[in-house]
Amino acid sequence: MRADMLINRPRFAAAIVALGLAAAVPAFAQQTINLTAIDGYPPRALWIKEFVNFYIPEVDKRLARDGRYQIRWNQAWGGQIVKPAGVLEGLQKGLGDIGIVTTAIYGDKMKVMSVAFMTPFTTTDPMLVARTVDELAERFPGIKKTFDSYNQVYLANSVVLDSYQMFTKKEARGLTDFSGMKIASAGPNLRYLPPTGAVGVAGSLNNYYNMIQTGIVDGCMLWPEAAATFKLAEVAPYMMKADIGAVNSKVVTVNADTWKRLPPEVQKVLKDVAIEYRDHLAKLAASIGDESLAKYKKAGGKVFVLSRADRGKWAKSIPNIAKEWAADLDKEGLQGSEMLAYYMEKMRGSDQPIERQWDKE
Repeated sequence: MRADMLINRPRFAAAIVALGLAAAVPAFAQQTINLTAIDGYPPRALWIKEFVNFYIPEVDKRLARDGRYQIRWNQAWGGQIVKPAGVLEGLQKGLGDIGIVTTAIYGDKMKVMSVAFMTPFTTTDPMLVARTVDELAERFPGIKKTFDSYNQVYLANSVVLDSYQMFTKKEARGLTDFSGMKIASAGPNLRYLPPTGAVGVAGSLNNYYNMIQTGIVDGCMLWPEAAATFKLAEVAPYMMKADIGAVNSKVVTVNADTWKRLPPEVQKVLKDVAIEYRDHLAKLAASIGDESLAKYKKAGGKVFVLSRADRGKWAKSIPNIAKEWAADLDKEGLQGSEMLAYYMEKMRGSDQPIERQWDKE
């Protein structure tokens, strides 16, 4: 055999290994993207806890599949950058890149997101509410345009409660027992209180405990999970189970300038996981209600169930806030009446225990 036909086996093997390694190394450098996530509520709040434990890891996992991008997260919760009522403006100004806006505390600024608040005693199904509101966001341009006006991109809404209930420091078994009480709540649902004789006081989950403890209010409208998490039984040991309803109160948004800078692949992952986070929270909200009620009772809380007759009476004694809301949006060209009709048709089609047909009465 000629010498030039002989193969130098060690050199040949080394060359094969080198080729294999070259093929395994990506032809691109991984890009690191810095994102600051903000909310004014503390990490023990359910939606923050699940953003940390579900949303962020799921985004990281999906981006790791092809290795082109990774996110370096700066998590700023509990007032590190903004207070609960400052998330919308904080994201607008670029103080954060992604955040969870509590729409319920923004009044007219986020009025377009209030359909569930304006239709109490309609449903206690968190998943149905969350998915229906996102359908509204896809069908009616006014919702996303509202967020556009605050320099933000709407990703998905969230429902973090199975139903609002009443929590008080004095026993209340029926509607008349609320007469003269001062009751704290987030804002839109303060409109439910006048028929009971109670006086509504605007507040937020962060300060309900102190408001009740110091005598500013006599109770609050809240849901069992939050009552257990924030130890409300210590200051408001009486709960009236009225099943006022599930509502959407959160939206995951991204600063619009940040969004424009993100690669399309990263945008898609953030959006897709926001929808999964929405469904994840809704499932949790629906599943932990009984467990949270047990924790509230174990901490000293007592629970009374509002009679069906009183519940129906309460629903029908509230002014038709839904039609008022829809008419106000109509004046602004935001299709409020169409949104209300779509929402209520969805509830009827899902056989919900509706006490009042808000779009028809």
